[in-house]
Amino acid sequence: MAPIEKLAARLKALRERRGLSQEQLAEKAGLSRPHLARLETAKQDPTLSTIEKLAKALKVKPAELLK
Repeated sequence: MAPIEKLAARLKALRERRGLSQEQLAEKAGLSRPHLARLETAKQDPTLSTIEKLAKALKVKPAELLK
């Protein structure tokens, strides 16, 4: 599995584990829902800033998204 695919799977799993919809997580992270959907399906590479926003919204360290 490519690193971007691992990040996408981890992001989706963490979101679902917290019981958040894509819309809810996108709002918490200050992103659009379509952008989040592209990240979760590995159709777009996230910037470091986006990883930090998502990690903060999910209450994890950025490294957790990269495992």
